[in-house]
Amino acid sequence: MESRNISVAIDRPDEAVYAFAADPANLPLWAAGLGSSIELVDGRWIAETSGGSVVVEFLPSNDFGILDHVVTLPNGERVLNPMRVIGYRDRSEVVFTLNRRPGMTDEEFESDAAAVAADLATLKRVLEQRPESPDRVRG
Repeated sequence: MESRNISVAIDRPDEAVYAFAADPANLPLWAAGLGSSIELVDGRWIAETSGGSVVVEFLPSNDFGILDHVVTLPNGERVLNPMRVIGYRDRSEVVFTLNRRPGMTDEEFESDAAAVAADLATLKRVLEQRPESPDRVRG
């Protein structure tokens, strides 16, 4: 399976980056691929995307910066998205591993990679524009 690591450096401590990115309620602020809204319904986070409703499940909170999450697509396919926050003193790096799903064309894989890179750039902008921001930043 082909994969690609896509990363961004963020001028914020890893604890703040992790706390913000680990909160599914913040996804609409930076993860355009998961739509513009997300809601907790019966203990599951449901996001509305252009392709329909998806379920987003993060691993439990941890001290290792692991933000792996599974997205269940409208067709029932479950996509694992490995993601890490790595701390370097007062700054962080967020690394997202994009796995090429079976049957994906080169164009689809490149499009997904570009979308992930754009989302990470938005995450950086959101977190860096408000250095005083608490764990959860609201618009």
